Amino acid sequence: MAIVELKKAKKSYGAVDIIHDVDLRIEDGEFAVFVGPSGCGKSTLLRMIAGLESVTAGEISIDGEGVNHVDPSERGVAMVFQSYALYPHMTVKENMSFGLRIGKRPKAEIDERVAVASRILQLDQLQDRRPSQLSGGQRQRVAIGRAIVRNPKVFLFDEPLSNLDAELRVATRVEIAKLHESLGNTMIYVTHDQTEAMTLADKIVVLRKGRVEQFGPPLELYENPDNVFVAGFIGSPKMNFFNGTVEKSGIVRVAGAEFPAPFSAKTSQPGSLVTIGIRPEHFDRDATPDATIDVLVDFVEHLGGTSFIHGRLADGERIIVERRDVGDLKSGKSIKAGFKMKDVRAFDAAGLRIR
Repeated sequence: MAIVELKKAKKSYGAVDIIHDVDLRIEDGEFAVFVGPSGCGKSTLLRMIAGLESVTAGEISIDGEGVNHVDPSERGVAMVFQSYALYPHMTVKENMSFGLRIGKRPKAEIDERVAVASRILQLDQLQDRRPSQLSGGQRQRVAIGRAIVRNPKVFLFDEPLSNLDAELRVATRVEIAKLHESLGNTMIYVTHDQTEAMTLADKIVVLRKGRVEQFGPPLELYENPDNVFVAGFIGSPKMNFFNGTVEKSGIVRVAGAEFPAPFSAKTSQPGSLVTIGIRPEHFDRDATPDATIDVLVDFVEHLGGTSFIHGRLADGERIIVERRDVGDLKSGKSIKAGFKMKDVRAFDAAGLRIR
């Protein structure tokens, strides 16, 4: 187990900066997840920690020791790739033990480590099969097992579930969570799937264009995002955003509706433009809402126990309202969506949260 720390870590390709002065500390035994849109630098950052990408500036340390110039094999990390990277001509046991055999570890030690990893991942009965005889989920478990037998300080996962179907993703995600619980190692996981991030992480790192937008526990990011980007990226469906104007009486006007400003009057002066954010599930949760807005229904998405109402406000802005009972609601109808002010988030003109 180990603390992973980045201080002003930077990665450039020529004149193009990919990672910008990242400061980050992942505590011993934490499960940290890097999320962000495609091209934001999350895999590059992971590869920098692994030693597969050099660091242009700044420092990366593992367990208190700088590793900028340490070979990947000497960093005490093990990486699980998206593509499994298994040798097709080797059996499960041979694939799992390959690194130890190359390192000339004693046969008894190799057998014991493979046996332990196989029990953890339920691969006992598959030892003599080759990758072509395994399902996608089984192949990924073998790749994880190959990492476990190395007994690393830090596990690195680079979108390990992206090649699996929906059912296998859920099952393997649960296995990874159980693995972290049983081993207790520091784990760093890259994904574009925020469901994986929310369910697996102790801490989430939200990246955009090579910069850390916010770092913290999943519910903290969900309930108190630092800015519009994080608020819109974390959550599915994402947070609703409405353009508002601060009135002189401390009232915010949104699409013709008026309600008390959900922030201090000192924060924004009358006439200031603000962005109001409300999550779909925060509508209609209380029989006595603080405010309501009119919604013209475009489409109702039924998902069994709940439904998502896709609609528009008076000014044409899009909105999604979550409800458990919509009856025979059809497109073209109008509804009132109520909410409590405590559930409202507000952002200034620069996109930074002011409440």
